[in-house]
Amino acid sequence: MRPAELHLARYRVRLDGETDFAGWRDAARRLALNEVRPEDVDWHVAPGSDQAELPEVPAGAQLVVPRDFVGHAETAFCHSDPGRFAFLYRMLWRLRDEPKLLEIASDPDTRRLEAMEKAVRRDSHKMHAFVRFRKIGDGADERYVAWFEPDHFIVERNADFFVRRFTGMRWTILTPHASADWDGERLAIGPGAAKGDAPDQDDTEALWRTYFENIFNPARLKVKAMQKEMPKKYWRNLPEASLIPDMIAGADKAAKDMIAKMPTTPAPHHAKVQARHWPKQPAEAPEDDASTIAELREAAKGCRRCPLWRDATQTVFGEGPDNAKVIFVGEQPGDQEDLAGKPFIGPAGKVFDAILDDAGVDRQKVYVTNAVKHFKFEPRGKRRIHSKPNSGEIQACRWWIDQEFELIKPNLAVALGATAAMSLLGKAIPVTKMRGQVIEREDGLRVFITIHPSFILRIREPADKEAERERFLQDMKLVKRLMAA
Repeated sequence: MRPAELHLARYRVRLDGETDFAGWRDAARRLALNEVRPEDVDWHVAPGSDQAELPEVPAGAQLVVPRDFVGHAETAFCHSDPGRFAFLYRMLWRLRDEPKLLEIASDPDTRRLEAMEKAVRRDSHKMHAFVRFRKIGDGADERYVAWFEPDHFIVERNADFFVRRFTGMRWTILTPHASADWDGERLAIGPGAAKGDAPDQDDTEALWRTYFENIFNPARLKVKAMQKEMPKKYWRNLPEASLIPDMIAGADKAAKDMIAKMPTTPAPHHAKVQARHWPKQPAEAPEDDASTIAELREAAKGCRRCPLWRDATQTVFGEGPDNAKVIFVGEQPGDQEDLAGKPFIGPAGKVFDAILDDAGVDRQKVYVTNAVKHFKFEPRGKRRIHSKPNSGEIQACRWWIDQEFELIKPNLAVALGATAAMSLLGKAIPVTKMRGQVIEREDGLRVFITIHPSFILRIREPADKEAERERFLQDMKLVKRLMAA
């Protein structure tokens, strides 16, 4: 029991900046272990000034709080609420005696923490979506500069995202609070700037407006949802914003014109690509004689096990080393995969690659394939819209999956979604309920259940999308541990 009469001197803690989480964490630990109550601490930001002497950690003392709190606190620390430092210390103080506090959704402090995290994640999503670079200089002096006005202190938190996306160009992101500069080799975080420090426009804006105008789909326009996702505060920095009012005004007529058009066949090049890949006569593929993945892939080019081959451009077979320890199984190839003949290269594939990289899983050392090897789609205008394979098509293609596993002999399979789970286990599996579990088949193969990365792309709410991405990342980290087991 802590003595009720204990009342220590008031401490004034200096942080080096608005995002000095490491400084806050060290000070909070020292103060909490010395029984300094939240009301006895003042927190302030004063870069470069001397820190008031803080008490040393008592010998043998340990601060025990739920492990998840550090992640929650680090996110909420980026919020612009000036009282966040004191609030987070109060949460830390309470968690010592209330370890289940974060699970009590009705608690005001827990609700406040969740709201702060959600606001930071939403602001990060807006930064990812609405930063627009403008070119300055030419040749050796060429670089790209963007101006953005976040609600919270998120520049440092999100700088690595832009490094990964724009590694090959030199860029600077300016905001009122901070700046991020990438010279092609090193990332530097600097002070804030004024809007006048960024260029107003460049020669590429006409191209960007043309692109935006051509990808706009009037049939899917929902004005309220659009304004929620793209608040007007961001419009002044977006070159495409000048087009939005007219596009909204003409959306109804444009949508009716689209509906009036009958579906068309795929573009002419589709038939040419198909002719290159499909034999004119059904191939008598030596399926049962294939002794290597290369031979099996060649045999699959003539697959006629279900009718899907008729409309697909080509068979999209698995890729990866033939001695991989793990095989990732998706649903079926998409439009881009069908044309290129390679699995997981479309939008969902890019999400998959990025999260594997974040989880420390080497994409070059794993084998990726699909439960169904041909693209199933419905034509809509000039587009080919994904259509889910049925159980007969999954069963027909299971022969190829079995052969891939027989030749590679992995010690782990990862079922990405319900179709993959059905293919690997022979029955329907409730993925949301079984997610994160390992099911051992009769032949000893371990099957890890998780979602397909395309599920992340379909989530509209930015905070929910970010949370689902983080959950999938944790799944992939678990896969990495299972690979080593």
